[in-house]
Amino acid sequence: MSSERQYGWMWDEACELVDAAERAQRRLLRYVGPGADAAVWAPPVDIQEIAEGVVVVFALPGVALEDIELRLEPAALVVRAERRWKLAHPDAVIRRLEIPYGSFVRRIPLSGVPLVLSATRYEHGCLEVRLVRVMESDL
Repeated sequence: MSSERQYGWMWDEACELVDAAERAQRRLLRYVGPGADAAVWAPPVDIQEIAEGVVVVFALPGVALEDIELRLEPAALVVRAERRWKLAHPDAVIRRLEIPYGSFVRRIPLSGVPLVLSATRYEHGCLEVRLVRVMESDL
């Protein structure tokens, strides 16, 4: 098989995988109806364990800091926020919408040693939350 033919086949496979991922994302982000608590999207999250505890990073591009609510529960870290809808111009005609808008609630389960909120930072559309372990002597 020629290398040109081989790469053409691999390109077709890659395109099919991208199409399948886009279909899955559209199913995930479907409209769930009106209401203040209707969550219509969920941000991707990175979770890293460090010596002191856990660092959780939420990708929130386009979300204003004042629209983010963070809550640490006994068994979960909960982030609730809203990406507000904004037209570029009052006469704009929408041709395509791929960026999800509206509210979301993302709950990250926590187990094991109790954690407390150490610090938060919001930079370049990413919310970083640092949780540190509570030592038994601190209880």
